[in-house]
Amino acid sequence: MENSTATAGDYALEARGLSKSFGSFYAVKDVDLKVRRGTIHALIGPNGAGKTTCFNLLTKTLTPTAGQVIYEGRDITGLRTAQVAKLGLVRSFQISATFPHLTCLENVRVALQSNHGKSFRFWSPLSAIRSLDPRAVELLEQVGLADAAHLQATELSYGKKRALEIATTLALDPKVMLLDEPTAGMGHEDLEPITELIRQVSAGRTILIVEHNLSVVSSLCERITVLQHGELLTEGTYDEVSNNEDVITAYMGGVDAL
Repeated sequence: MENSTATAGDYALEARGLSKSFGSFYAVKDVDLKVRRGTIHALIGPNGAGKTTCFNLLTKTLTPTAGQVIYEGRDITGLRTAQVAKLGLVRSFQISATFPHLTCLENVRVALQSNHGKSFRFWSPLSAIRSLDPRAVELLEQVGLADAAHLQATELSYGKKRALEIATTLALDPKVMLLDEPTAGMGHEDLEPITELIRQVSAGRTILIVEHNLSVVSSLCERITVLQHGELLTEGTYDEVSNNEDVITAYMGGVDAL
């Protein structure tokens, strides 16, 4: 169970009774979630559990049918996606969202332009945009892509594309990062570098992660929330969750599931 001494101020992000229905179907129903500031918190569950829908509700890509989203003590339920991003609540997507035919440096620079209010100023001199290059290079160094700065994103391995996406997310200066399936589709050789990268960028930040790879979850996450059929099934540490019979049944229907 969550520490009973925790107060509302200890949480960077909360969902209170969060629901999303499409007609009579509830993709997410009455979900309560508390993400403690400065931690890596996982949201897991079998396919169709409502994890990505929950992410979309938290970052305002979708409007909830009911419930509240609280960010840093502020009710952001009525805000738009761009507004919550400017407050520091930023997400990545399961499918890589980089520009394939821009270089790594250019991809990060585009994200920095948005964060510095330079977006869509096509009449600005190139020198104004290039002033962002030193920070872009710093971010590429942070994710291990310094040597790939002038490669097009399409030339990168899958794992390095995910690293580039994390760099563009960091360019938005997030306080809370929501990472949707950051290791999806990766080969074994990419898992450890991306896992370590997530651990590194979590310093001074809060991360909520949707992840199917439970070995990644167990090595990174302090708390785990489990969804099933859009509803909260249980929450706890990895040991608590992995030994929960309801979780085992939800995943595989047997005692050897996790």
